[in-house]
Amino acid sequence: MTAPAESRGPVDGGEAVAVVGIVVVSHSRVLADAAVGLAREMVHDGGPRIEVAAGLDDTTFGTDAAAIMTAIEAADEGAGVVVLMDLGSAVLSAELAVEMLDPDRAERVLLCAAPLVEGLVAAVVTAAGGADRAGVAAEASRALAAKTAQLGGPAPVPGDAGPVAGGPVLRLVVTDPHGLHARPASRLVGAVRGLDADVRARNATTGSDWADVTSLSRLAGLGVLAGQEIEVVASGPDATTALDRVGAAATASGLTGPAAAASAQAAPQTALAQAAPPTAPTAPAVAGRPLGASPGVVVGPARPLRAPALPNGSALPDGSALPNGSDLLGASSHDPEADRAALDDALRATASTIEAARAHTATTAGADEAAIFDAHLALLDDPDLREAAVAGIDAGVGAPRAWADAIRVVAERFAALPDEYQRARAADVRAVGDQVLRALLGVPAADAPVAGEGVLVARDLTPADAAALDPVAVVGVVLAAGSPTAHAAILLRAKGIPTIVGAGDAVLDIAAGTPLALDGATGELLVDPAPPDADRFRDRAAAQAVRDRAAQALAREPAVTRDGVRVLVGVNAAGPADAAAATGADLAGLVRTEFLFLGRDAAPGIDEQEAAYRGIAAALGGRRITLRTLDVGGDKPLPYVAQPAEANPFLGLRGLRLALRAPDLLDTQLRAIVRTAHATPVSVMFPMVSTVAELRAARAALDAAVVAEGRGTPADLQVGMMVEVPAAALKAAAFAPHVDFLSIGTNDLTQYALATERGNDAVAGLADPLDPGVLALVAATCRGAGPDVLVAVCGEAAADEAAATVLLGLGVRELSVAAPAVAATKHTVREIDVCAAAELAARALTAPDADAVRALLSEGP
Repeated sequence: MTAPAESRGPVDGGEAVAVVGIVVVSHSRVLADAAVGLAREMVHDGGPRIEVAAGLDDTTFGTDAAAIMTAIEAADEGAGVVVLMDLGSAVLSAELAVEMLDPDRAERVLLCAAPLVEGLVAAVVTAAGGADRAGVAAEASRALAAKTAQLGGPAPVPGDAGPVAGGPVLRLVVTDPHGLHARPASRLVGAVRGLDADVRARNATTGSDWADVTSLSRLAGLGVLAGQEIEVVASGPDATTALDRVGAAATASGLTGPAAAASAQAAPQTALAQAAPPTAPTAPAVAGRPLGASPGVVVGPARPLRAPALPNGSALPDGSALPNGSDLLGASSHDPEADRAALDDALRATASTIEAARAHTATTAGADEAAIFDAHLALLDDPDLREAAVAGIDAGVGAPRAWADAIRVVAERFAALPDEYQRARAADVRAVGDQVLRALLGVPAADAPVAGEGVLVARDLTPADAAALDPVAVVGVVLAAGSPTAHAAILLRAKGIPTIVGAGDAVLDIAAGTPLALDGATGELLVDPAPPDADRFRDRAAAQAVRDRAAQALAREPAVTRDGVRVLVGVNAAGPADAAAATGADLAGLVRTEFLFLGRDAAPGIDEQEAAYRGIAAALGGRRITLRTLDVGGDKPLPYVAQPAEANPFLGLRGLRLALRAPDLLDTQLRAIVRTAHATPVSVMFPMVSTVAELRAARAALDAAVVAEGRGTPADLQVGMMVEVPAAALKAAAFAPHVDFLSIGTNDLTQYALATERGNDAVAGLADPLDPGVLALVAATCRGAGPDVLVAVCGEAAADEAAATVLLGLGVRELSVAAPAVAATKHTVREIDVCAAAELAARALTAPDADAVRALLSEGP
């Protein structure tokens, strides 16, 4: 019964060095496997060999001395073994196993009395760092110190003596809401592994003792919270390298933002850093006022969504009705082992549900929206959160109560943060907590809303709830709680459902069928409006509807400007459903092929890809489809594509960069594309290109795929590239000889040009594609393309009516948009005079900011 090692230990002169092996002895196989999985999460680049001797079989509790002896023999690779045990007869069985061993091997075995879960985590990290048996066992034995101190128990093990004066210093302000918890702490431990340096850290805000950075338990015992400062010092030959690695690890783990520069001068070791007082949460600008979260004007009947009550009338996700000490969810447990197993089952079931929601969202809304669920999955996988719940169970609290308490602590920590975007993440914590709690209690997530088309009214929606809504039936959403920056709101905007949030608890008393009038842009909400008011909303909605109907009536007609310029309008598709819904699309201007690769353990084969691509072409009636090769990377990882951890994945191995490092994956996709191109018009498009060398390598891979298929180059195959990197826009003339078209991804181009991360609502106001700097890059692309290379735009700006005018004025001749926007975009194009738009675009390039550009466009030529 083994958990095979993933790698060996520290490297010395290029040779792998044997490390101390670990054996886990437990009455429960499930418990042992879970503990090992948790411990392995703390080691990011290999670790010791871990063997499990647990249970009499996969389901029967008990311990077996013979199995323990076999596990010890397998774990010992020369450096000896540390054995951790759970309780009672596990200790007796381990002692008997050692007695049965060959005396030489028995001398290399230490039985450790450390707590199994905490001790195993500490032992694995310490062994991975190259410590000997005594060091591994000692560190495991200290593993409870941080938790004991936090819960008000005896003082933890004293920190190490102060560092040697004269070394470099690094100061890090912690931004992780959880503070310096186990996961980022393990990254810091790993960062200094194998270096010839003495690295110490302390909580500079509280003036704590110094802790050895190679000790996970001592680092966690520093008690560093969000907003506090860690001071790290180092001495020895590798001191500077050590601090560089610590800074990078802190950034990569999300513990902090970009690390402060290490001081080349020695810092006074007696000085205590003075921290600013905690910032109070910022109050909303207008208390109690509904907020617009997704634009659109709607008048319709209320369709309440009632969440089934938890026992004794409690309701989640806000958790307010779950006070400490309540017996409503089970204040005590007579079977802690069963409760721990129930918690793990609920966590797994919830993870499966969220993964399904992620895959569904990726195919219906896009990879960026699907990435919202990554944080939910990470929360379920957070060892600290599970450990807190298990601690409650071990203290005699039932699993539901223990989980609710653990979730409440984390949610309150987020809710107390000063930044509005960060506070909104508390809703995500509660949403995940609600899902797990309902799974534990067997309570369904929510009843269906009252039947019929209308405006859904609810306390709040989880991202999974929002992802599942059908825009045909749900014409609007009113939420009592929520925030415009919540992930549910982001998904509702992607679906085009007008939404108001923060409307207050009074809306929960609205009876089914009550007329509602709402404006999702302004936040205006009227309940049972007077006839004149209802008419006013209807008039606004009707005016938009008239325009939409006119656009739909001409959707299949070409989009020709007032002065006779033909503009192609395509659809951005993430599967056949998008293509089928795109009435009037001239082509698929962007097919996000990631929909085939997400939510699975292995990449699709050639035949499966070809069938999917042909299905999209068939849905478009045989019109051209533009297949973007796989666009994944550090921010959108795939489990079967190996890539290193990156401090800034948006600047790392993404798109074509990653594909060129996975030639088999790229070759399979290109061969499927070539096969499809023999049957229907196809354009292949390479993402995230920044150099001509990359483009040439991609074209060479395409040529090789053509040769491998043996049927020659398909007659209608075109080749293009995405322009998402500012350098690519400025070098468009160098790329033009190698492509048939250039497609500008304004989402990423805006992100890189303005240094505003996509999906981060905290900087959303800066990420405007109409910023003159972004428009200048569009203009550069059009100039560099020349008269023979078509320039398209496939980002969100293509569907912006104001942006379309300036884009066409700059020289763009293809706009690719979401399926619902195709007809409206064609209608917009028909109202544009390109000559006048060119004059307007020239003026926009000299404007000071995006607001000035929008004001200019509102004035017209």
